[in-house]
Amino acid sequence: MLVHPWDASRDTAESRDFLLAHGFGQLIAAGRGRDVPVVVPTQYALEDGTKVVVLHLARPNPVWAAIDENPVVLLAVAGDWAFVPSAWKAVGAEDPALGIPTTYYAAVQLTARAEVVDDEAGKAAILRLQQGLADPDGGWVDPAEHGRTLAGIRGLRLRVTDVRGKFKYGGNVDAEHRLEVAERLAGRAGPGDRAARGHLLRRLADEA
Repeated sequence: MLVHPWDASRDTAESRDFLLAHGFGQLIAAGRGRDVPVVVPTQYALEDGTKVVVLHLARPNPVWAAIDENPVVLLAVAGDWAFVPSAWKAVGAEDPALGIPTTYYAAVQLTARAEVVDDEAGKAAILRLQQGLADPDGGWVDPAEHGRTLAGIRGLRLRVTDVRGKFKYGGNVDAEHRLEVAERLAGRAGPGDRAARGHLLRRLADEA
């Protein structure tokens, strides 16, 4: 993805926090000699910051063949998006019709080497971590209690080799214009607006 200097993640904590908040992305395995990669929507959990990611998938999933061909994969996570109309880009006497519309969003892409986890203890450990994050109040039995059903899944441990984060929230314009957009986002309060406004204001404060 294209990452301008003003959109780039400022540190690993920013990318990590975004990944933790979302927990769902697209696992992409290119394999070898394929016309298109295998793309799998999936939940995931961070096992060691942005260094190790774990997840599980059904045994019949076509991704396993692609990983056997080439263990280098990409986990792509995007969200917190909001459309910014032309008129919102104008401040003071500026002509609102001349504003350039855009979409604010965040995206983090992890390049990793995939390791398949097939032993029951390893798969159960991955499930415990995932369930603990998704359902911290409990109400579920230990995955080891599922016995034979564990045979129906395989685990993945992704050892991350590269992290690319993009936080496109108006970093290429001055504070006055960004604050105008923040006010408009608060007034519209549509899906994604609150999260986008939070990123905008957080990154603006970091510059102060």
